Amino acid sequence: MKPRSLVAPPVRTAFVHAGLACALVLATTACERKPAGEPAAAATQAAPAAPAAQPRAAHPSAAHPSAILPRPAKFVPGQGAFAFGPQTAVAVAADQPGARRVGEFFAQRMLAVRGFAPKLQDRGGDAKGAVELALDPKLPIGEEAYVLDIGQDGAKISARSEAGLFYGAVSLWQLASADGAQGATEIAAQRIEDAPAYRWRGLMLDVARHFRSVEEVKAMLDQMALLKLNTFHWHLTDDQGWRIEIKKYPRLTEVGGCRVRAGANGRDAQGKSVQYCGFYTQEQIRDVVAYAAARHINVVPEIEMPGHAQAAIAAYPALGVGDVLKQAPTVSSDWGVHTYLFNPQDQTFAFLSDVLDEVVALFPSKYIHIGGDEAAKDQWQLSPTVRAKIKSLGLKNEAALQSWFVGRIGAHLQTRGRVLVGWDEILEGGTLPASATVMSWRGDAGALEATRKGHDVILAPDRKLYLDYAQSDRDDEPSGRFPVAGLRAFYEFPMTPPGMDAQQAAHVIGAQGNLWTEHKRSFEQVQRALHPRLDALAEVVWSPAQGRDWNDFQRRLVSQLERYKALKVGFSDAAYAVDFKAEPGAGGAQVTLSTQTGFGEIRYRTDGGEPDASSPVYSQPLQAALPLDLVATAFFDGHALSAPRRLRAKTAADLSERGSARLKACREGYNLRLEDDATRDGRVGDDGDGARAALTANLIDPCWIYPGAKLDGVAMLRATVGQVPYNFQLWHDTDRIVTRKAEPDAALEVRLNDCKSAPIARLPLQPALASDGLTVLEAPLPKLSGSHDLCFVFASGKHDPLWALDRVSLRPAP
Repeated sequence: MKPRSLVAPPVRTAFVHAGLACALVLATTACERKPAGEPAAAATQAAPAAPAAQPRAAHPSAAHPSAILPRPAKFVPGQGAFAFGPQTAVAVAADQPGARRVGEFFAQRMLAVRGFAPKLQDRGGDAKGAVELALDPKLPIGEEAYVLDIGQDGAKISARSEAGLFYGAVSLWQLASADGAQGATEIAAQRIEDAPAYRWRGLMLDVARHFRSVEEVKAMLDQMALLKLNTFHWHLTDDQGWRIEIKKYPRLTEVGGCRVRAGANGRDAQGKSVQYCGFYTQEQIRDVVAYAAARHINVVPEIEMPGHAQAAIAAYPALGVGDVLKQAPTVSSDWGVHTYLFNPQDQTFAFLSDVLDEVVALFPSKYIHIGGDEAAKDQWQLSPTVRAKIKSLGLKNEAALQSWFVGRIGAHLQTRGRVLVGWDEILEGGTLPASATVMSWRGDAGALEATRKGHDVILAPDRKLYLDYAQSDRDDEPSGRFPVAGLRAFYEFPMTPPGMDAQQAAHVIGAQGNLWTEHKRSFEQVQRALHPRLDALAEVVWSPAQGRDWNDFQRRLVSQLERYKALKVGFSDAAYAVDFKAEPGAGGAQVTLSTQTGFGEIRYRTDGGEPDASSPVYSQPLQAALPLDLVATAFFDGHALSAPRRLRAKTAADLSERGSARLKACREGYNLRLEDDATRDGRVGDDGDGARAALTANLIDPCWIYPGAKLDGVAMLRATVGQVPYNFQLWHDTDRIVTRKAEPDAALEVRLNDCKSAPIARLPLQPALASDGLTVLEAPLPKLSGSHDLCFVFASGKHDPLWALDRVSLRPAP
């Protein structure tokens, strides 16, 4: 389910489904889904797929009428525009505190982007020129639905619940902030009728691996609310940390809340170990839950069991499999699949019941997540006590024991009025409690099985909706997993998996993106992982599937990125960053420019300056003289979609440089982009003071191929290398790890055409052994001609540390 699950599932072909129609605003529930391909009724028809073609309002600062994301279900353009500025009031009824709360939130959001906060006034008088918020429980629409009417003399949001009114206010806020500018604006006249397609619209954050502060969690909740997401799944416990205070068991956070990070990241400049700690007090939990509730977000806690329990067992060793464990474990500093499970004895269930009772008291959520994934049963299999337990219960095997374990926990939660939700392994080994909900992460199989058995399902498949995967194969891509999970793949995610019929589809209550944080050390990395892929997923779970349009989404995303810039919210521009492909040519280089999506236009400069909206537009490969300093940026409608990217080359040899992300991995599976444990110059410490390299490597077989290297005139090879601690537990795949003998010394070996031939060059690692950072190595190459593949492997005699390439280049003789 997670990047802790390092075993790579088989790659599935992307499937784009027409989706299920949402019978939106006039329905009495939030959404009545129809079978795939069935047209919506005319009265509830989704908006046209191309509202971006609508003209802007007359005023030059008027917001684009299609600037709402996720796309509304029904959109009807009007005439003229509503002048919105500091003079605009928000009118609310005195007897509607919910409407007043929405009005206050709207005013705060407007202050953040436009620099002024509309004043609240009592509704009932002259509302001309105002924004009117109207709650009416008798409206024949869903609980989360709203109607937004904008005319030349004002705007009105109507809903039957505070949640619907809130979402309507978010849509109006988006229209008023589309340009990312401050001051007064105009909003095009229009009518919007809107409601969500699914009731679970979620995001999961793992804080066990890398802890996030209360302020950072709240910042994420703010962004969720502005995307109309309503479920925050909080992954609070795992092998690497226990992050929630349990008053009856204080050692869970005193011991389980701390670990020593691996490698240079876990020691200070004097070489002493540094503890990495963090947990939320119960007071902080209540604060976050209340903050989320004010934004109509339900917080679902996850307490992992029976696996991913190493931090808990480190705190209370009696919870582990005592007749197998020789000593208490430490809180893990490794990623991957661990084998520490809770023992299935009555004392353990008493502990877990106590924990869940405190959790239930903190979280009003209907759902409590109990994990259930990746319970590696090695210790249960080796334990005479556990085998005796299986026999006494009349169970078949350890899988059946886990099913019994889940059933017992589910029964306890049911006595507390809560519903158990778990990862799809909870389907295995026996009968799942009828009320349980399954979160399907291992492809589509779990969703298909669970819905056939009548269980509600949340879609959260690995590779497809996991936010820790890399967004590009660029050399400036931050740490993450491969293969690439790009923006378009998120947008085209099918909410009805192949092979699922209409009756089963009715059990799909929604989907969520999962952000595992093994490789997301900082909050800036977290934000870049979330946006804009989370924006795409928000549209998938909110908007009617039959109107989904990739290019229209991108047009509306332009405004969203402007908002993020105004709010200083980090996001990835990988989908729009300019790529350079440069080949030596007559008198210089031929350079081809492209972006991942092809959206917008590329503008460039050749004098090293940053392009703007008036710079030349790229239309065909460029012939450029050397030395070269080319800078390019993608634009749409005058707005920069990406930060400028630069190609700088003094000589033709500089064009041969390849970073590790652009080299080809020798095998699929276990390919990661790893952040170095020290800064580039070798400084150590918790966060360091400088930039860290991101190194692409394969955990099973660290091996890279430089395809088609042009070797005419090449006499030297230059390689920048680094090393990271091998803090990965691969479970049953550990014996597949490839190591190469050091002959006679540890070296980076270069092989010609394939990876089994004899080395044509060896770059000794001795200069790099003493450095935690990056080291530049050089070695001569034999005289060769033509184009050949070069294979790079490290022959160090061991797999820990994991040696990795940062970049390589081919050089002529000095």
